[in-house]
Amino acid sequence: MSKITKIDIITRPSKVEDLKEAFNEIGITGMTFSHVLGCGQQKGKTEYYRGNKYSIDLLPKSKIEVVVCEVPVEKVVETAKKVLRTGEIGDGKIFIYPVENVIKVRTGEEGVEAL
Repeated sequence: MSKITKIDIITRPSKVEDLKEAFNEIGITGMTFSHVLGCGQQKGKTEYYRGNKYSIDLLPKSKIEVVVCEVPVEKVVETAKKVLRTGEIGDGKIFIYPVENVIKVRTGEEGVEAL
């Protein structure tokens, strides 16, 4: 069985379309996208509403999940870094996990065939 890897990318919502296009160019057509909230080095921000100060601890982020076996993980990571890097805090994080198995519910196919 081929090695299957899951890659989770947390980034700015404004970068999702660029990342989607770049992934399409390297052969990745399937992905899962979620709106998420999070904080890291940015530690949120303080705003004013009707004269009252309030802090926003969790900032809106986007999470893109892809599972690959034929496209090399290094190519996916390099593409994501190239598209997402601005050099400022908040560019995001990339997490890489091994996948034990994949099962397509509709057909019962397993492994690479299920992708």
